[in-house]
Order: sequence, then structure tokens, then C-alpha cells
Amino acid sequence: QVQLVESGGGLVQAGGSLRLSCAASGGTFSTYPMGWFRQAPGKEREFVAAITVITRSGIRTYCTDSVKGRFTISRDNAKNTMYLQMNSLKPEDTAVYYCAVGSTSSSWTQYDYWGQGTQVTVSS
Repeated sequence: QVQLVESGGGLVQAGGSLRLSCAASGGTFSTYPMGWFRQAPGKEREFVAAITVITRSGIRTYCTDSVKGRFTISRDNAKNTMYLQMNSLKPEDTAVYYCAVGSTSSSWTQYDYWGQGTQVTVSS
């Protein structure tokens, strides 16, 4: 059983930055592909970004078009933690952000374990 705990959310003005963290326990972190999703009130859960495991070829990241150039996903296997650096935040980024383990798919159904979520609110 893998446990995931997100942190780093909060209230920020448009144009500001936040860094979300996702701390994992209960498994072998370095073997998990992982992702970030978000869900705004009244909307479906939306893919944000994903990151592969580290291989001899390196690491790959993916993100949805609306956050390209603004958000960066990364991982620190020594700390069992994944990050989402969010810059140039916009009001439309307001949502509960979730981290998940098990895939790099944009479909939330492909992930096995989820955190409880952290609220990000961007004021205009």
C-alpha cells in the first residue's frame, strides 16, 4: 500500500508561484511513474503533468498544454518526493491538486494510488 501526502498549496495572487510536494511512503518510490491532476469545483478531474521513472535514457515529463512553460514536474528519489513548481499562476489554475502513482497517462483511471489533495487558489 502506497500513501501519498500533498503539501504546498495555498492562496496566491495571479502571476505568483507555488511549489507543491507529494511525499510517498509504503513502497519503492523510485519504481513509480507518477502524475499530478487537479479538480476545480463543478469540473472533472484534469491531467496536469506526469513523470517517468529514471532509466539509463534519463527521465521524461509530460504536461497538459495549458500549463506548458509555467509548470515543471520533478522528483527526488532520495527524498521519496515529487514536486510541481507552478509559476505565472492564473485564476483558472484554482483547483484541488492531487498526486497519483502508477502511470504517466493523462487518464486518471490509470493510476493506482492517490493523495488527499491540496487546495490552490489564485486570486485575480
